[in-house]
Amino acid sequence: MALLFDILLSGLILGGMYALIAIGLTLQYGVARIMNLSYGEFLIVAAFSAFFVYSGLAMSPLLGLIVILPLAFAVNWLVYQILLTPLVRRAKNRDMLEVDSILATFGLLFVVQGILLVMFGGQYYSYSYLSVPVDIFGSVVAWNRLLALLVALAIGFVVYLLLTRTRQGTAIRAVAVNPVSAELCGINIGKAAAFAFALGGAIVASGGVLISMFLTFNAAMGVVFTMKALIVVIMGGVGNIMGALVAGLLLGIAETAVARLVDPGLTLAVTFALFIIVLLVRPTGLFGRPAR
Repeated sequence: MALLFDILLSGLILGGMYALIAIGLTLQYGVARIMNLSYGEFLIVAAFSAFFVYSGLAMSPLLGLIVILPLAFAVNWLVYQILLTPLVRRAKNRDMLEVDSILATFGLLFVVQGILLVMFGGQYYSYSYLSVPVDIFGSVVAWNRLLALLVALAIGFVVYLLLTRTRQGTAIRAVAVNPVSAELCGINIGKAAAFAFALGGAIVASGGVLISMFLTFNAAMGVVFTMKALIVVIMGGVGNIMGALVAGLLLGIAETAVARLVDPGLTLAVTFALFIIVLLVRPTGLFGRPAR
């Protein structure tokens, strides 16, 4: 029983990180219809920023969120306006926009990764922040991991309220469901898409800060997080926040269970196995709806 609780707790922490990261990509892909292959690189940028805040400025990385999140929002808004808006204007349909965005952000991936490699090299980085053990019903977990989960839940809750209790959030959800009908209702699709893309960038930056508190990272790890986020988004249903949450938690628990009970080397295998099973049973994802 203690082992099962330990697996569940560790799985929820990992799954909470996956869910938070995937929510940002859900906004970028589900609303702005941008398949952002450079998504994980911005997570790594935020992780290095948190490393600098803690090691260079001797401040809590959580306090660094106050500066990192607005900067991430602004940078992603500029990326959308400068790099992606021309693609949106010339695309004849959403499918063409997806293809163009894949090519553009694939190039951006190497630009950001190259800058990080020049600045930090290929070695791994980490820092010790609140890495003290905490006993929860006989299961020992590091306080920084538990704190990361609590902050991730708080950020996810704020995003949920933003999307469900504000006019801007209602506009974003309308664009995600049907952009044509949303435009007929007077919603500025361009502004809603730019805001959703920038908000997604701020969310993934928050994930980078939280993950840096307990995981080692390097300049070339962004693609791993992009892949995990994409899997979670598709499993949950493109554009569905609740689907990203459930799929992220499910993936985190499955990976932790396999790592603890079978072999840590099989975590990637179970990720894709679960992904394939979900798509075979629900081709549109757990909470996705068939297109009409």
